[in-house]
Amino acid sequence: MKKRLYLELENCIGCRSCLAACTQCGGHEERNRNYVYDVNPLVNRQTMPLMCLHCVNPACARSCPAQAIQIHETGAVLSALVEKCIGCQNCTIACPYGIPKFDTEQNLMYKCDLCIDRTKDRIPPMCASVCPSNTLQWLTDEEIENKRNQFNLDNGKWVTSLPYLESETNVKVNLPGILQGITKLY
Repeated sequence: MKKRLYLELENCIGCRSCLAACTQCGGHEERNRNYVYDVNPLVNRQTMPLMCLHCVNPACARSCPAQAIQIHETGAVLSALVEKCIGCQNCTIACPYGIPKFDTEQNLMYKCDLCIDRTKDRIPPMCASVCPSNTLQWLTDEEIENKRNQFNLDNGKWVTSLPYLESETNVKVNLPGILQGITKLY
């Protein structure tokens, strides 16, 4: 059964365990491929992880003239292939979420590959396996649907799909009130 990365952003406590784990993933060459964003650092300590959403029709791959960005059969959008990437940075510019990073020393783009060395064998990505607050979860579609049903989607506080996201993605996001000006309850 296919599993997806599910982000429950309101749970994020800013511990940055996901970043530390990302650098330890076998295929990441000790590079951190995700971000933790301080939502409004002058007002509060609310943070949220910024992960690649692994778009179904990714702008990064569409903009690559060398076809260096491949989409795995699981839906994961992989980092640029070393042998094909020409370092043009089109993917970095094209991504509406600012996810791909460019390594100037290696002249190569790299980004979250959803720990493909783990997830292809149904092992959770490193970030989700270490998250102490369950912000990052590795769930089946049925489990995600059950979570969706737990909340009254008409209350104006919970949004389970973001209308401005680029088309369909392979990462599901539960956007809480933190970005809608609604105060957290805890």
